[in-house]
Amino acid sequence: MVSRLVLGCGTVGQNIVEALADGPGSLLVVDDAENRIEALREEGVSATLGDPTDRETVRASADEPDMVVVADCDSETNRRATELAVELFPDAYVVSYLGRDYDSDQRERIVALADRVIDPNEAIVQQVLGVSLGEHADLTANLQRTLRSIDGTLAVFMHDNPDPDAIASAVALCRIAEEVGVDAVPCYFGEISHQENRAFVNLLELDLRNLEAGPELDLSEFGGIALVDHSRPGVNDQLPTDTVVDIVVDHHPPKEPVEAGFVDLRSDVGATSTLLSEHIQRLGIDLSESVATGLLYGIRVDTKDFSREVSTADFEAASFLLPHADVGTLERVESPSVSADTFETMARAIDNRRVEGTVLATCVGKLSDRDALAQAADQLLDMEGITTTLVYGFRDGTVFVSARARGTAIDLGETVRAAFGQIGSAGGHADMAGAQISLGLLGEVEKEEESSLTDIVSDVITDRFFETIQSSPETDSEYARGGEASFETTVVERED
Repeated sequence: MVSRLVLGCGTVGQNIVEALADGPGSLLVVDDAENRIEALREEGVSATLGDPTDRETVRASADEPDMVVVADCDSETNRRATELAVELFPDAYVVSYLGRDYDSDQRERIVALADRVIDPNEAIVQQVLGVSLGEHADLTANLQRTLRSIDGTLAVFMHDNPDPDAIASAVALCRIAEEVGVDAVPCYFGEISHQENRAFVNLLELDLRNLEAGPELDLSEFGGIALVDHSRPGVNDQLPTDTVVDIVVDHHPPKEPVEAGFVDLRSDVGATSTLLSEHIQRLGIDLSESVATGLLYGIRVDTKDFSREVSTADFEAASFLLPHADVGTLERVESPSVSADTFETMARAIDNRRVEGTVLATCVGKLSDRDALAQAADQLLDMEGITTTLVYGFRDGTVFVSARARGTAIDLGETVRAAFGQIGSAGGHADMAGAQISLGLLGEVEKEEESSLTDIVSDVITDRFFETIQSSPETDSEYARGGEASFETTVVERED
């Protein structure tokens, strides 16, 4: 089956074929010049001698190609070939070269029909080749096709209590949907409580919709559902698990098969914002300053300023976004005021720490700001001799856990999942993870017994974590050497 069909092969067409030949999927060129066809075949490219504007020739060349590239030198040929491609292959992503000496009528017709137009007077061909026709171009075409099939408003769901990568990705996907004529709204459950995240949303004036979970949740108003920065309904969001999903864009490796009409799931990049940036760039969408700034910040946060799980694609996306972003706003986002509650949480995390070897776990008791856990986990990782931190506290009948690792062989996501996956929701990256565990009956303990509740939670969470660490084959040799000889007694303080 031909996935990429090239109609006409002038000078530009030959450059395009070279770019496409090494990419994924099968390729076929249709051209009426015998010498070009022979040259292509000698280079190992499948090629058919025939008129690229002839209906029967083109129809017989491919069944349902993902992409059609029209690239003859002659503008009239390209106009006719574009019309034929759109008619015969309505689901294909069509890229058309205007050709030499095109007139206004030819240009107007090609622009009206093609998904992407290569204008020799306005575009640098190599840039177009790298963006429009490079690796993963078929994904962009399929995303555009899926969006066009949405009948009604698309709800783009971030994961619960979203971080900047999830927020920026949702806003960016809504921008892409808008470009193809589909209304879309970025949605989330939970709350945005981290100071930097609140500053991020407020300074960029992002319009997000906060939904309430439960039996009153009504999704019938939406014509489609998309998930960004997570991949399964009901897992790290509060959607019903049987929700039909149209679109998934995520960079986390899935633990189970992902079911959706369109899936872009690439765990070899550091942020979902990188994937959305690629689609925006490939589609040639004009970026607003707020969207570009958001995506750039999402990449920076998830890669920890390009120092964690970073890829070439992340750097390339950042390079594309930077000229459109407001760096001054980013500086304001990254320097928000810190609440007294956050400082108090950090203080309790330090006081209540328990250390075994290079691993630290601590309970901060009752939470007023759950995002302070992540800040405490990050800060404690800077403690001398510590490579892994686990910080947790409880609120509204739930224990919230935040974990960080640096310079260790432990896969923190797998470790947290092994420790808490059977009693709650848990998972994450190799160096960043989290969990949520229901207190169950313990959530009914009266306030005057809060100290006892803290003791019980500490025993369960800390013991489970250290037992899992000790049993892991990837456990650091430094931790193994330290063992219980490096144990520090847990300190528990009653909250006022």
